[in-house]
Amino acid sequence: MASVAGQPERNTVPAAAVPDTDVAALPVKHRGLLMVAVMGASIIQFLDSTIANVAIPHMQTSLGATSESVTWVLTSFIIASAVATPITGWLSDRVGSRNLFLWAVFGFLVASMLCGIAQNLTEMVLFRIFQGVCAAFIGPISQTIMLDINRPSQQAKAMAIWGMGVMIGPISGPMIGGWLTESYSWRWVFYINIPIGIPTLLMLWWLLPSRPITRRRLDYVGYLLFAIGLASLQLMLDRGQTEDWLESTEVIVELFIAVAALWMFGVYLFTAKNPIFPRGLVTNTNFLTALVYMLIMGMVMIAISALLPPMLQGIYGYSVLDTGLILAPRGVGVLISMFIASRLVTVIGPRWLIAIGFAICAYSLWMSTGWTIEMGWEPFVIVGLIQGLGTGLCFMPLNVIAFATLPPAYRTDGAGLLNLFRSIGASASISLITTLLYRNMQQSHADIGTALTPFNTPGVDLSSIDRLGPVGDGALTALNAMVTQQAAMIAYLDDFWLLTWLVALCVPLIFLAKEPKMIGKPPPISD
Repeated sequence: MASVAGQPERNTVPAAAVPDTDVAALPVKHRGLLMVAVMGASIIQFLDSTIANVAIPHMQTSLGATSESVTWVLTSFIIASAVATPITGWLSDRVGSRNLFLWAVFGFLVASMLCGIAQNLTEMVLFRIFQGVCAAFIGPISQTIMLDINRPSQQAKAMAIWGMGVMIGPISGPMIGGWLTESYSWRWVFYINIPIGIPTLLMLWWLLPSRPITRRRLDYVGYLLFAIGLASLQLMLDRGQTEDWLESTEVIVELFIAVAALWMFGVYLFTAKNPIFPRGLVTNTNFLTALVYMLIMGMVMIAISALLPPMLQGIYGYSVLDTGLILAPRGVGVLISMFIASRLVTVIGPRWLIAIGFAICAYSLWMSTGWTIEMGWEPFVIVGLIQGLGTGLCFMPLNVIAFATLPPAYRTDGAGLLNLFRSIGASASISLITTLLYRNMQQSHADIGTALTPFNTPGVDLSSIDRLGPVGDGALTALNAMVTQQAAMIAYLDDFWLLTWLVALCVPLIFLAKEPKMIGKPPPISD
């Protein structure tokens, strides 16, 4: 519209008068290249959470450890990461996010090299503790960087990219770890971080900006209570199955310490003058909802990753490499749905995406309950693809809900808690699922064994088999193997049923969270 009598056009406001809310907290020039570097650091950190699991039997022999003591290779990493995560926000403010991230990545690479050259179990555990501490800082700060360097309108896509590393790393870890162990040595499970990490570290040193340094005091009492509670909880979850849970004095003591310390921390958090976590963070409804759902996500994602590889190898006889190939479509589904979610989150809202994603996951788990011993690889691929599609739809919108209503100053602390709750969910699910699996397997084996009679075993005369000598022993061994296989299949299906109900019940609860205001295109100028 043309101007009239020299007056400004209607609906025109001087640019300086229009507040630009779509601006990154830390604008950078080479944003794309920096995101690649951040993702490189994130991938090696998340990959390392599961890649070492398949190499444990090989480590046991090489390090001269027992079957019980070698589990400390995993336990030490988990506990160190859990204890260090709560101080990520404070340490980032104290020394600067750039300095902390660079030192964490550098320390992680050094620890990886040391783990690869470890000569005994003591050295391995010490180096894994060092690696776990560094890993605790990489996850939350990488997520904070992705939010800080992207405009609010681009943060959903940034979280989708970051989430790909979070999801793909643990899923592909066992496959990559198995291939490296079989083809080279278990030490390459740790060496693999070096060729990825060195160029990543150089790019970060060149491009990474820093948040302002704030001389924020550390709440030592709150941190000590939280750290003791988390360490006791993680130790109980990790050693519960080995020590027979509440039949063990050790587990009872660990449970008591965890409950007491976390209870005192909860009280202290709302009464202390300067708590370790800002009260505005822990009283935000959307963030608390995201924490609960991230806990469930960690449980489901890691539980499936823990169940399927031994099931495919133990019951169906697939090799480690074949197992990885069969499970690969799950990662493909995650990549596809995360790309879709980044486009739809501003259209239909994150709550609906999360509900749809959880519903798809529940459906895929329900499909798993119909698996039988006599079937090919196709059902695993189809279910894995559907499962990946559902999982990918959930992760990025959960981060959107968590951070949409939080001030930027809370991002590092919030990212630390989200990563911590996902880790706790993973540890809890592995312990719970493994316990139920073995107990159901034993119970099913006993039930099937008592039901065997000469009428349902026509190929074996149970009444006279003891008189057949070696032939009879061979027949009993073969029959016991069949019973064990059937019992294991029943136990796996029971776990799938449990996960199905857990995920299905979460579908409607997401609507308890408020729909965050999504920033898409800048609003039109109006008078």
